[in-house]
Amino acid sequence: MLLDKKNKRLTLNAGGRLVDLSQPKVMGILNVTPDSFFAGSRCATEEQIAVRVRELLAEGADMIDIGGYSSRPGCDNVSPDEEMRRLAQGLEIVRRIAPEAIVSVDTFRASVARRCVEEYGVQIINDISAGELDPDMYDVVASLRVPYIMMHMRGIPSQMMDARYLVYDNVVADVLQYFAAKIDRLTRMGVCDIIVDPGFGFSKTVTDNYRLMRHLDEFLPLGLPLLVGVSRKSMIYKLLGTTPEESVNGTTALNVMALLGGADILRVHDVRPAVEAVKIVMQTLNE
Repeated sequence: MLLDKKNKRLTLNAGGRLVDLSQPKVMGILNVTPDSFFAGSRCATEEQIAVRVRELLAEGADMIDIGGYSSRPGCDNVSPDEEMRRLAQGLEIVRRIAPEAIVSVDTFRASVARRCVEEYGVQIINDISAGELDPDMYDVVASLRVPYIMMHMRGIPSQMMDARYLVYDNVVADVLQYFAAKIDRLTRMGVCDIIVDPGFGFSKTVTDNYRLMRHLDEFLPLGLPLLVGVSRKSMIYKLLGTTPEESVNGTTALNVMALLGGADILRVHDVRPAVEAVKIVMQTLNE
């Protein structure tokens, strides 16, 4: 199976550095939160953050995605000041240990995103709400001229699994339509580097998630890089009757499917298995 990506944008300008996505990249998750759904990813102290940063780099992460606001269903609201405090602590450590690392900030708040870019040199903004939760986000992205990851979801993080958000006419078509309108607006605002994330696990049933994975190649005509984040999510452990802690094998299986479906970036807790999956898939496709 060799996917045709010839009409797809496969580079990003990340802080003046050209990122080549012709070989899929692995984005390692750095959660500076006390309540992320996967307990093993939580880093609250300076020592824990430093250990995690070194681990991500040693295992081959191409990018680090730092988040200070847990977006799991039922999560607590965190003030912008507290979110920024957590991010600042983490970013100071990241920049000390790996000053040249490509870093994205996982936030839906425009003011937080701006501070992370301007004060800590973050190169990418990763917004789970695609601008829905902060009307200023698009203006910030356009003015800062940074790559923008926009994810599909409905509602607010704490309520996204309410029944009213889980009804689709056709989940694939509905998500594509959602992106098409936002891509048009961002493009007209001068945003050049847009990455789309279908939002696995966000306001979607297990069946919806697997239908999206099955039809991931239908996102290729958008012509934009595609990020997939399925790491240890409920679509794995609910199907298998296990837990997030037992979901690394399921994550790897889905990452392979995502790569075959056209994913350009894998966002993961476990970097080494993802790096190995990329290497194996690319070797197979290129033979």
